[in-house]
Amino acid sequence: MAVNGSNFVDYVKIHCAAGHGGAGSVHLHRSRLTAKGGPDGGDGGRGGNIYLRGNNQMWTLLHLKYKRHVKGGAGGGGSSNNSFGDDGKDEYIDVPLGTVVRDAETQEIIFEVTDHGQEIIIRKGGLGGRGNSWFKNSVRQTPRYAQPGIEGEEGWNILELKVLADVGLVGFPNAGKSTLLSVISAAKPKIADYAFTTLVPNLGIVAYRDNRSFVMADIPGIIEGANEGKGLGIRFLRHIERNSTLLFLVPADADDIAKEYEILLNELALYNPELLHKDRLLAISKSDMLDDELQAEVAETLPKGVKTVFFSSVAQQGLMELKDLIWQQLNA
Repeated sequence: MAVNGSNFVDYVKIHCAAGHGGAGSVHLHRSRLTAKGGPDGGDGGRGGNIYLRGNNQMWTLLHLKYKRHVKGGAGGGGSSNNSFGDDGKDEYIDVPLGTVVRDAETQEIIFEVTDHGQEIIIRKGGLGGRGNSWFKNSVRQTPRYAQPGIEGEEGWNILELKVLADVGLVGFPNAGKSTLLSVISAAKPKIADYAFTTLVPNLGIVAYRDNRSFVMADIPGIIEGANEGKGLGIRFLRHIERNSTLLFLVPADADDIAKEYEILLNELALYNPELLHKDRLLAISKSDMLDDELQAEVAETLPKGVKTVFFSSVAQQGLMELKDLIWQQLNA
């Protein structure tokens, strides 16, 4: 699924068909010295498997948007002298880290790809058939039959991408998430003064002290009712599941900062209650609008039990304090 012609695709449905196993051989040994030898038919080769492979250089499923069918190679047939057939060619599908694989019919999660180079078989190739040499016994010494190869597994699968990042930015549209990411990283998200400027998650590497760094993700804005599909709905809520720390952004000019925070928290809880177990931080953006006295008054109204920081991306205020707080939380 792409957004308005964007190159970011985080949902695809693909059909994978593993290779058919090769047939076993029916052959009786013949040579200059042996006119009527015993069975020596070899086994057929295995059909090609379909693998998913984690690739940390990718962050979208765009390459699969127009490649909906993947097929493994067929196994080769067995031959004389108990020679095995060649195994069918395996097919590899590279996917970004954070890709979840579902069965298209049951919607059951089969596995998740989280490591670079990780290889997981999504569909197994069929076994090769046994040659006639397997079926020789004292009664039947020259069997003239062998097993056919077995069909490979096939079916439809859904691939969903959940962005992997250390920190996920959570907030209403226009809370200042994209601006923050553009200021403290090299990411260049689209920024404008209207709701839903961000339609796809953006990743940025944030430089920290002593050449250290962490990855931050700007998730499209949440609105009340997002867990029911309103606004951008649950489509991007799933990206939050991959972040170890959630940074809630509420602008200083909000009518009620504590209430906005509770609404955001509630939307996450309704979507997936386990998200409440993640580490949370609260950052008040656009705080250059507040003088010291007003900032102290606002601080009194903030929710208890969550670490908070005031900052301004535009005025470059409080950014190092914000990064210090995030780093401390990530390494707690």
